[in-house]
Amino acid sequence: MSSTKTLPGGLTAAMPLVFVLLWSTGFIGAKFGLPYAEPFTFLTIRFIATLALLVPIVLLTRSAWPRGLRLWGHVAVSGCLVHGAYLGGVFYAISLGMPAGLASLLVGLQPLLTAALAGPLLGERLTPVQWLGLVMGLAGVSLVLGGKMDLTALSFDGFGWPALACTLVALLGIALGTLYQKRFCTGMPLLGGSVVQYLGALALLGGGCLLLESREVEWTLTFVLTLGWLVLVLSIAAILLLMLLIKRGEASRVASLFYLVPPVTAVEAWWLFDEGLPALSLAGMVIAIAGVALTIRAKRGR
Repeated sequence: MSSTKTLPGGLTAAMPLVFVLLWSTGFIGAKFGLPYAEPFTFLTIRFIATLALLVPIVLLTRSAWPRGLRLWGHVAVSGCLVHGAYLGGVFYAISLGMPAGLASLLVGLQPLLTAALAGPLLGERLTPVQWLGLVMGLAGVSLVLGGKMDLTALSFDGFGWPALACTLVALLGIALGTLYQKRFCTGMPLLGGSVVQYLGALALLGGGCLLLESREVEWTLTFVLTLGWLVLVLSIAAILLLMLLIKRGEASRVASLFYLVPPVTAVEAWWLFDEGLPALSLAGMVIAIAGVALTIRAKRGR
């Protein structure tokens, strides 16, 4: 079928939510697969497998490629940020003990940081509602981290400052990558552009894999199934679904639902890994998510 108009109305309306639900499983996949491979090695294998499937899809569908070497370079740089720095930071943080739900919440602040950076970098001004969302997001995260803080050791319950630093690198990577893509990659075809982005991320994390890790992998059934899910469902199916949503003009609905990723991930992590949050952290998560929701909706209304 070439159009979703033939699908039942309820199924079509649910597609943005399905996309966000699929996206939330990326953090769970990291938690499942990292016991069997180091983070950069894991991601290098993932990107190679993704490209092996995605390139033939681009060729068979005769999808467009970025036009000109200059745009190729810009798209590759955006890929280093939105896939390389983002996923590399998240996977490394989780490998150091960062709970999947907390990692999802911290990088889920991306709309807040993007809005804050858009002023000095793109000349965009924050609206009063976005300022309110930013303050709520910072207050919420402070409560979340405060609830996980071990004051006697000046560290956190189950993870340390290096894991938090890696998560902040991921947050900065996705925020800067979003702004960079908006500034330099306008007109980028989604499917062909995704290939170039993955190539950029592969160059970055492949280098990290060669220089910093042993590259040893335990090819267990759990690892293979996790890798298959991350490649087929997240890196391939989610992108194709996003293409379909953009074609239907519903990409904004996906953006408006992205603040649901952290609570969904937290529930999944609690169910699968018994990851819990104290009451103070749960309250902080609610406040932070409300701040992100305010920022996203204020941006849509502009």
